[in-house]
Amino acid sequence: MTQTSTETPVTHHRLEHFPVAFFSAVMGLMGTSLAVEAAGFAQAGHMIALFAVLVFATQAVFYAMKAVRHPAAVAAEWNHPIKLAFFPAISISLLLVAIALRSTMPDLAKIIWGIGAVAQAMLTLAIVTSWISHRGFGVGQMSPAWFIPAVGNVIAPIAGVSLGFVEASWYFFAVGLMFWIVLLTLVFNRLVFHDPLPGKLRPTLTILIAPPAVAFLAWVQLNGGILDPFGRVLYNLGLFFTALVLIQSRGLLRLPFALSFWALSFPVAAMTIASFRYAVLSGSPVFAGIGWALLLLLGAIIAGLLWRTGLAVMRNEICQPE
Repeated sequence: MTQTSTETPVTHHRLEHFPVAFFSAVMGLMGTSLAVEAAGFAQAGHMIALFAVLVFATQAVFYAMKAVRHPAAVAAEWNHPIKLAFFPAISISLLLVAIALRSTMPDLAKIIWGIGAVAQAMLTLAIVTSWISHRGFGVGQMSPAWFIPAVGNVIAPIAGVSLGFVEASWYFFAVGLMFWIVLLTLVFNRLVFHDPLPGKLRPTLTILIAPPAVAFLAWVQLNGGILDPFGRVLYNLGLFFTALVLIQSRGLLRLPFALSFWALSFPVAAMTIASFRYAVLSGSPVFAGIGWALLLLLGAIIAGLLWRTGLAVMRNEICQPE
């Protein structure tokens, strides 16, 4: 008699389609924890961070299983022009965990930051190498998701400076800032002169907010906590892109749910944190008001994403072939 596998065909099939893009959910949850903490609710922020770590650990196990059992599926994601950009979400999640732990558990934060930073550096080099050596990518395959590797680099200094990795932090900031400027030009060329983004990629427009918001937070760290003209430029660019995305929000709400909607969460969280930080450094309550408004929006986004993702899991809509 043939031995029956303990794994059902459905489970095996869904594991093969577990997307690397799902790690963006961890980015959103970790960003939310830091935003809540920046608003003065440290205990609530720590609880959200713990939940985010549990989600990250679960996703890491599933994706490791996918890599072992379905290496061809992982290779296909790596060679995909859009999915490729989501691999740094793994290293970014580690860097965000280091930020959350830097004040309470600095020794552990140093270890996690080191692992995340090395992974981020390697992934950035590998992805840029793929971009410049791959001849199959067209303009229509570009989306704001391509900013994710650049965002990962400018995140590194936020915890890196306070943990003692000052020179490494300058390296990551320089690389991230350069590629943000380059990619911003390319992405706007794609958005203005080519066909609109397909429905599932429309939520990635929100990623436009993340680079200037995160770069502002990183620059303040590198600049010794001083608000200078360059920091003001970065924050105000974040405000512009936030307003631009809010104008598009009605169209986004009409789209059917997809995991790409988690791209809404981290950029809003980053801009929330940047607004609270800017309010403290500038002494203006106006920016604190912006921070509170964005925090309320972030809370609604996270609640909606958790509810809709849970509903999609119950309906077996997650991890299906595209």
